[in-house]
Amino acid sequence: MKKILSIAMLALVATGAQAQEAEKKADNKPVFTTVKENPITSMKDQNRSGTCWDYSTISFFEAEILKATGKTYDLCESFVANKTYMDRAIQVVRYHGDCQFAQGGSAEDVLATMKQYGICPEDAMPFPGSLYGDSLNNFNEFFGQLEPYVAAIAKSTAKKISNQWKVGLQGILDAYLGQCPEKFTYEGKEYTPKSFVQSLGINLDDYVSITSYTHHPFYTGFAVEVQDNWRFPHSLNLPLDEMMRIIDNAVMQGYTVAWGGDVSEDGFTRQGLAYAIDTKKTESLAGSDMARWLKMTAAKKKNIIDSLGCTVPEVKVTQERRQERFDNWELTDDHGMLIFGIAKDQNGKEYYMVKNSWGETGDYKGVWYMTKTFIADNTMDFLINKNAIPKDIRKKLGI
Repeated sequence: MKKILSIAMLALVATGAQAQEAEKKADNKPVFTTVKENPITSMKDQNRSGTCWDYSTISFFEAEILKATGKTYDLCESFVANKTYMDRAIQVVRYHGDCQFAQGGSAEDVLATMKQYGICPEDAMPFPGSLYGDSLNNFNEFFGQLEPYVAAIAKSTAKKISNQWKVGLQGILDAYLGQCPEKFTYEGKEYTPKSFVQSLGINLDDYVSITSYTHHPFYTGFAVEVQDNWRFPHSLNLPLDEMMRIIDNAVMQGYTVAWGGDVSEDGFTRQGLAYAIDTKKTESLAGSDMARWLKMTAAKKKNIIDSLGCTVPEVKVTQERRQERFDNWELTDDHGMLIFGIAKDQNGKEYYMVKNSWGETGDYKGVWYMTKTFIADNTMDFLINKNAIPKDIRKKLGI
């Protein structure tokens, strides 16, 4: 009987502890108040494909068109992917394989495609995944064919290669993505991809890329040294505070931002939140020390971070910290998303509202709330309408 009572008491204690933990998590869950929210188009799902760069930048241009004309478009990511992968393969062959061929890319790939080839609406090409019996993109088999094909040509020992390899590669691209149309009808009018992009009401020369690093002079342009920046477009280099001013000004003036950066940190959650966590302070609040913290499983760290919620300590972002993280490979360009709003939590902390391309996942149906500190710490670069840049910064840049 005593043993049963003891077990019951332990169960009650455990239940009480769990209840306290749940209550603590609930108290620390952010409650958001929207400061500014700009119109965006519907959520999409890139599914099992490395095309965040494509989806996020298409979303950006759809929002730009919506702002400029009031019209909602659903532009085709598969068109951009088809053209981009051919262009990238051609570069790899020209370099004899001494550069990377991969699924990833940058916002520049979408802009370059629209300038050179045009664009088409989503329904002018097969729905993603439909050609091979899937409901969404799945690039596993696709790139299983594409990568060795490109490598075989690029590393060929032949003294001369023919252009027929492009015909074969185009066949693979068309088989999995669909053929890019030469003509199509939209709302009763016939277009080519080039005439269609010209009808959208935006000027493709209005867009510039922004970054912030100290290994190049400020107020000059340079090609950010990451592998997926394979077209080598220049980003305009600014001090950290001015880079962040541009994002704030853009959102408040009704623009969106095609953001590229790092989401591999512990503070980026699958629930729709992102914090630039100060690990040392978090250890202290968790009653741990560095040695214990480093030995914790990812699940235990996540539980601690979740329980702290919006009270989790964040780092102080500096220009020096950004440069160090870039140079030691800690800051990478692993994801593209769309910044479209600003919100505050119950403690007054400010967040950017960010559209993802994973469908309506997470607690906020596809939207991520990412603190301004997280964005400052993890931005690689972003594409912006130059008219969204404050006038004093534009003057310094000469644009």
